[in-house]
Amino acid sequence: MALDNLRAFVGAIDAAGDLRRVAHPVSVDKEITEIADRCMKSAGGGPALLFERPTLPQGGASRYPVAVNLFGSEKRMALALGVPCLDEIGGRIATLLNVKVPDTLLGKLAMLPQLAEVAKFPPKAVGGRAPAQEIVVRDRDVDLSQFPIPVCWPEDGGPYITLPGVITRDPKTGVRNVGMYRIQVIAPNELAMHWQRHKVGAAHWREMAARGETMPVAIALGGDPASIYAASAPLPPSIDEFLFAGFLRKEPVRLAKAITCDLEVPAEAELVLEGYVDPREELVLEGPFGDHTGFYSLADYYPKVHVTAVTMRPEPIWPHTIVGRPPMEDYWLGHATERIFLPLLKLTLPEIVDLHMPPEGIFHNLVFVSIDKQYPGQAYKVMNGLWGQGLMSLAKVIVVLDKDVSVRDPKEAWWVALNHIDPERDVRFSMGPIDVLDHSSRGFTYGSKMGIDATRKWKEEGFTREWPGKIVMDEKTKLRVDAMWRELGIEL
Repeated sequence: MALDNLRAFVGAIDAAGDLRRVAHPVSVDKEITEIADRCMKSAGGGPALLFERPTLPQGGASRYPVAVNLFGSEKRMALALGVPCLDEIGGRIATLLNVKVPDTLLGKLAMLPQLAEVAKFPPKAVGGRAPAQEIVVRDRDVDLSQFPIPVCWPEDGGPYITLPGVITRDPKTGVRNVGMYRIQVIAPNELAMHWQRHKVGAAHWREMAARGETMPVAIALGGDPASIYAASAPLPPSIDEFLFAGFLRKEPVRLAKAITCDLEVPAEAELVLEGYVDPREELVLEGPFGDHTGFYSLADYYPKVHVTAVTMRPEPIWPHTIVGRPPMEDYWLGHATERIFLPLLKLTLPEIVDLHMPPEGIFHNLVFVSIDKQYPGQAYKVMNGLWGQGLMSLAKVIVVLDKDVSVRDPKEAWWVALNHIDPERDVRFSMGPIDVLDHSSRGFTYGSKMGIDATRKWKEEGFTREWPGKIVMDEKTKLRVDAMWRELGIEL
């Protein structure tokens, strides 16, 4: 059975012995960050945390607990998505991609159960009052200062909502988008929405602004863990994140009509902030913000969201995450994306064997990829192919290695790469789009990239010497030493 809401996810983590309940009063003003950061940087990502008595910046205890680091390990990511191993989801996608419609009637009938399973995935509208709408606060009664919205780092511009599902609709196609963007609280009922120019929500806003139309926005906090993850996934603009979450869950996501805007919201959310953006208004200053790069992203101007309603459960849990110097919780969300979407990369680049984005590379700064090399120059074909794949276009450094290299082990990948390359021969530079948060690029969102061919070189690639083999002990010797190991008295 899929986990239907955040509290079910917290309960499952608790039952697995992976949750720490913090009963001691802890301030949302940086103290939660310091505690969570120490946990996130411990072995395996540390435990999930539920702060049961958070205190507000203005003093006094919050009525609502704060959950942090729920997705902060491979084990918990798998639990969130209902699988024993994240690669299992990639396997399901690979199976769907490889499905061919049989020629015979019997073969087509045999496919019906699989097609019926796919039919379960679309979101399902619910009637009546949804759990996320048991309490409704509207208009001037909205006061976000009552919620335990943390201030993460010392130089942050204010408190930030960091684990939302921001729901918008394409004004041309009507396709829904659910994105995960940071949101600064700038007033009791006003927010600054950090819509980076490469994100789908930003494209919707630009189109609405060009039309001069008010843009409805809903911000879901909580809900089923698959939907929370899906908001972070780099899906094509034409794919509804709730549809993708249904695929992950193997059950439809339940949606309810918002109270004050023309959007649908997760019926099982903890809270939903409903509102709008008026394109006729000037942008507002957002930031600085301690970002996932480990550096502050500077203040800039972004759209203002007017909150028209807050709907919630009677005792909601406030979901939160913290980004900063890696490794942190967001690495595990990115790791899930890496494993889940690998089959889609292989669809256009079938020579790819594996791919890994280590935490130190903060996703877009470093990509290791192993390939089954069949011809000279193939590493450069793969580099250019990856730079043409959606948000992979932001990758700053791509290192291509042979299929026998474990790219999920950065120490092995760098060891092989640094042994294999002749820098002048094997390094290529290119220009292209750069992540908005990259402070080193020569221009805003534009700069250079580096591709490193660390594969074994062929004579056609200018290598005429003999390529050496790796040092590996033979199996017979290893087995003999295994048999005598206990008698040696060596503790390792």
